[in-house]
Amino acid sequence: MNHQLSFTAANTDDLWQEYDELAVRAYGHRIGDITDLKGNADLRVATRNGRVVAGGMGLLVNQFFGGSPVPSACLGAGCVAPEERGEHLATRMTAERLRPLQEQGAVISAISTSSTGYARRLGWEAPASVFAWTVATDELKRSFTGEDFDIEHGVTPDIHDLQRDLARQWNGPVERPEWWFPWKQRKSSLTTYRFQRRGQPTAGVLSLATKRRERHGMHLVVHDFWAASYSCAVAMLAFLGRHNTRAQTVEFRRGALPPSPLLLHSLHHHRPTAEAWHPWMLRILDIPQAIRLRGWPAHLNATVPIEIETASDGWDRYLLRITDGTAEISPSHTQGHVHLTRQQLAVWYAGGYRTVTSARAAGVRAQSEQALATLIRSTSDLEPWLPDHF
Repeated sequence: MNHQLSFTAANTDDLWQEYDELAVRAYGHRIGDITDLKGNADLRVATRNGRVVAGGMGLLVNQFFGGSPVPSACLGAGCVAPEERGEHLATRMTAERLRPLQEQGAVISAISTSSTGYARRLGWEAPASVFAWTVATDELKRSFTGEDFDIEHGVTPDIHDLQRDLARQWNGPVERPEWWFPWKQRKSSLTTYRFQRRGQPTAGVLSLATKRRERHGMHLVVHDFWAASYSCAVAMLAFLGRHNTRAQTVEFRRGALPPSPLLLHSLHHHRPTAEAWHPWMLRILDIPQAIRLRGWPAHLNATVPIEIETASDGWDRYLLRITDGTAEISPSHTQGHVHLTRQQLAVWYAGGYRTVTSARAAGVRAQSEQALATLIRSTSDLEPWLPDHF
């Protein structure tokens, strides 16, 4: 094979078009985001003898961790030409995609891929399981009774503020830029409803897509489910149940529902279907900056010596200091009380370890039970959830 391979930014219409055509050949179907995100995404491609043979998109956006926005390189729509596979081109392409986003300030990276083993080898790890849920509309109607909420159709500026405020309460959601809602509405033909008590601010946002069934009725798929309270969430589920005359089932697409037992434990009959999806995965690109920019519990003051695995399979020693809602990590000569691989570091950062037991079951090594408990307590005040797709 001729090895005249080069990497470049797709800064011309011709390169975008070539990559769009390659993606169709690699995926077997068109990837709409390649054209829809042209003005907002960074596209990097690999060319061999002037022909595009690999590439992928990157978005520089913030993700909330500990209530604070952290600059993230969100990677999507990556592929390699079938005839080029097996030569580790995807690994080189990933590095080329990350580099410009890191130069612009990204300190973490998120990716969603079915090739989880490949992503794990490069340092990403999944902080939480991801499911899509399907439930009968008749069952929703029987199990949930709507309270006194007004329901209005359409997108208004205040739903952006609500979504952002609710996103801060989890580890992982994207701080959606202004173009995010229009992109998603256009891409998936979403219908959005607002829920509020009379005279009060919007308390819930529900976005869904519909598709006509072949013989009768429609398929109903929920893309966004943001509720500021339990009572609002109940009202939103009751509203979905009232679609039972046209839709037999409601599907909550992968990750759309927050990790709450509300749906599962409140049904009159326990008959929902859960489908496991490939999870979102996180990688820490710049450890000191990622620690500094993240939010931390205001009541926690602690110092923990830790050791973190390097990309070359070595171990670096650090001292993590958490003080009054801030934290910093610095090189140290002190032997670590807790050892974290790169993947375990990402899970801990996202609050994926809820207890010492779960951390040890995932392979985390610690010489001090107290140090491990303190480390877990520092990130587990908020749960991991990434309902955004890119």
